[in-house]
Amino acid sequence: MKLNIRRNDIAGIWVGIFMLSIVVGCTNKGRRSDADSFEKLYQHLEQLSADSPEQVSQTIDSVMPSFKDSVMYYRLLLLKVRTCFLTFNLDSASIYLDRVLSFCERNKEDNRVYPLYAFAYNARGNIYVRTSQVDSACSCFQKAFEYASLGGKRESLPDICLNQADAYVKQGRYDLGSLWYNRALSIADSLNMPEAQRFPAYYGLAQVNMELRDFAACDYYYDLASRYYEEMRPFEKHIYLNNRGNSYYYRQDYETALTYFRRSLAVVNQYPDMTFERNLTMINLGEVFLLLNQTDSASYYLENCRGFFASIHHATALYCIDTQLMELALKEGNVALAKERLKHAVKYKDVEPNMIHVRNRYLQRYYEKVGDYKNAYYYLERNREIDDSIRNEKVKMRAAEIALKYSQDSTLMKKEISIREKENQVLHLHQWLYAIVGGAFLLIAVSLVIILYRKRQRDREQWRLQTAITSLRLENVRNRISPHFIFNVLNREMNLHKDEEESKNLIGLTKLLRRNLELTECLSVSLADELDFVNTYVALEEKSLGDDFQYQLDLDEGIDLKSIQVPSMLLQIPVENAIKHGLRLKEGFRLLYIRVRRLADQVEMVVCDNGGGYRATSVNHGTGTGMKVITQTIQLLNMYNSRPIVMKISNVPIGERKEMGCEVRFIVPLNYSYQLKKTRKP
Repeated sequence: MKLNIRRNDIAGIWVGIFMLSIVVGCTNKGRRSDADSFEKLYQHLEQLSADSPEQVSQTIDSVMPSFKDSVMYYRLLLLKVRTCFLTFNLDSASIYLDRVLSFCERNKEDNRVYPLYAFAYNARGNIYVRTSQVDSACSCFQKAFEYASLGGKRESLPDICLNQADAYVKQGRYDLGSLWYNRALSIADSLNMPEAQRFPAYYGLAQVNMELRDFAACDYYYDLASRYYEEMRPFEKHIYLNNRGNSYYYRQDYETALTYFRRSLAVVNQYPDMTFERNLTMINLGEVFLLLNQTDSASYYLENCRGFFASIHHATALYCIDTQLMELALKEGNVALAKERLKHAVKYKDVEPNMIHVRNRYLQRYYEKVGDYKNAYYYLERNREIDDSIRNEKVKMRAAEIALKYSQDSTLMKKEISIREKENQVLHLHQWLYAIVGGAFLLIAVSLVIILYRKRQRDREQWRLQTAITSLRLENVRNRISPHFIFNVLNREMNLHKDEEESKNLIGLTKLLRRNLELTECLSVSLADELDFVNTYVALEEKSLGDDFQYQLDLDEGIDLKSIQVPSMLLQIPVENAIKHGLRLKEGFRLLYIRVRRLADQVEMVVCDNGGGYRATSVNHGTGTGMKVITQTIQLLNMYNSRPIVMKISNVPIGERKEMGCEVRFIVPLNYSYQLKKTRKP
């Protein structure tokens, strides 16, 4: 009894995520720039989500507060739904979808929510398929199709059509399945989609023809899909290999089927997150080994995967496994065990006809072995009825294909007639009207070109003059007073007061100024240099904070600070904020604490103070420029790394007195790249 992978079963075909999103409408240049930055970040996260769903989920959590209660916010939340599917966290996915649909209901008059509606219903349908609620899934996919059409995002329609087709095939309604697969191809034609993006429809039609036992047509569509095997993503390769193996299973070519199932298992074993797919392939391997009389291997795979499907209450998979375990007992000659397993096997609703057919065949064999020929004959007749039903489905499928083709041809004919009528109307216009309109347009165009050219010349000359003046002023300033001049004067003064205590502060100040200038040109520095800068800064501020101030630096033993690179100013800005906004105005004991820890292939850095935590009403609240520099630097660098730097700011109780304080935490991967170019995924 084979389990066929469909796109709904693994929530894998989410190509419509980006297509179902609408860029937020912006009227001024500033908002348009923000929208463009968001799109770049969104596309980057979307590309990473298939290979690193958990890391993408963490990154989304860190950036979502910047887009609170907006279309951008809920687009990110839907991307988080995708990561939940890939990690098989369906409960969280359902909760997030409820929040998205609630937002859509509150803003239903705004047509920008139509793509959100479409995506949410599409995802909800996938959840229903996973939980064997196929009727509800079909209803959700229909709503997704309608909202995607209303929202003007026709690029998402082929994906929704494929999901609807998969759901119908799961119900055994092969005619409707074929109809929706062909509809997906028809829409792809109208959108001029490249052939390489259509292979899901090809192996979907192959699946339909396999169910109808038309193996010639089945192989034809599988061969079409196989041309794009290298372009497939991991879960798509799994679908193709698993379902093609099933086609050989139904032909009783078990050795060839075993080859495809082993290839499928090799693919999913490379990706730890593909737990569902791995266990699904193990069911099919167990069945094939059972039919090849290799009972030890069959028992190994079936026992290993049953616990997983029991934990997620997957009715179809458990129905299949129970059937195979009953047959395994018969193969081992243990009729009593087969009877016991049959007794405890749970009966499920909405099981696919093919699985019922296989279980009936095994039940027929069981009753033959125990001598109950009446029940054996009953199950034989039931399978004949299913075979007749499949033949009827084949007829209905062909009729549906003909109806779809007729509908397409009629639509094209009406469009062609309409175009010809419009052309005739245009031809009846007077020639002099064309001349007047053309002349007017030409005159306007020439005038605009002259005006724009003169304006551009004036702007260019004005810009040249302003640039020249600015350059001269800067050169004048540099000539009068340069950083080198300042440092030379400070060094001369320190040499004159070598024995005075105040010279230490001048030395520290000089070091601080020089290092600040150096850091402005660097994206990254060693952790040793960053800590040296922080220590110098704290030493200069220590006297102004009084005797109650305590500075603690906790470093992991054996950590090589010089070999670890971090973004420049990563620690100095939180330290400066802690002293300026928290500790300077605090009375009593003041604590500044820095901890650096090695966590496997990452470094954790924490800056803590007991200055009362973050307060928006602080007297010295400042402009927030420092933290903006850190946040924007991290966002920029994360776009060029597969593993992001994670930053978290929170208020926490500090020390034995449990005073409220602010904690800034950074987690930096050791192999983090500071080159502004794309890096290879690990």
